[in-house]
Amino acid sequence: MSEIILMSDARVAAIPVEECGEPLVDVSDVLLVDDRKNDSGAELHLRQGVLDRLLEAEALLPDGLRLLFVEGYRPPALQRSYFEGYGDELRAANPDWSADRVRSAASRYVSPPEIAPHSAGAAVDLTLADADGRELDMGTAMNANPEQSDGACYTGADNITAEARTHRAVLGKALGEVGLVNYPTEWWHWSYGDRYWALMSGAPAALYGPKDLDPS
Repeated sequence: MSEIILMSDARVAAIPVEECGEPLVDVSDVLLVDDRKNDSGAELHLRQGVLDRLLEAEALLPDGLRLLFVEGYRPPALQRSYFEGYGDELRAANPDWSADRVRSAASRYVSPPEIAPHSAGAAVDLTLADADGRELDMGTAMNANPEQSDGACYTGADNITAEARTHRAVLGKALGEVGLVNYPTEWWHWSYGDRYWALMSGAPAALYGPKDLDPS
């Protein structure tokens, strides 16, 4: 397996942001949306360029398959709460771990808030569904953490069925062809235009930085 670069890696934080100013737009009129993360409605938003690419990717899927959108934008304060909460869980379970080790381990599952792709409107958590909107088997539940799934949440995990592996490959092929990159510890997490995307794609800078959702 090739090296997995985590969100906490200094190389990610070192990427500059050249904010392009694209708006956050509501995806619910154009994508199939799952309501499991139905919080404030903020999660239904993405940068326009990310949404455009998801629509292109959906058109590349085999007949009878659709993207099933779960979560996009995440307000910075909520991102911080998720990151600190998971870090607290890891610290309690591993009291001998250093602060750096806790931060690194936490970033397998939740991005540090200062560089989080979701808070830039650049990342999407999604899966595949059939023509009737039924979710396909991807090997784990979405948002299963590494401890819960015995590492099966990693995109390239080998402890999943052949069918789930095929479904992940279908999703990855379509999203990769339109320029999104995957976070390899989470098969469901894909992004475009953020710092992690820039590092993995060789872009000189991120296009999107953390953003507040316009209340209007």
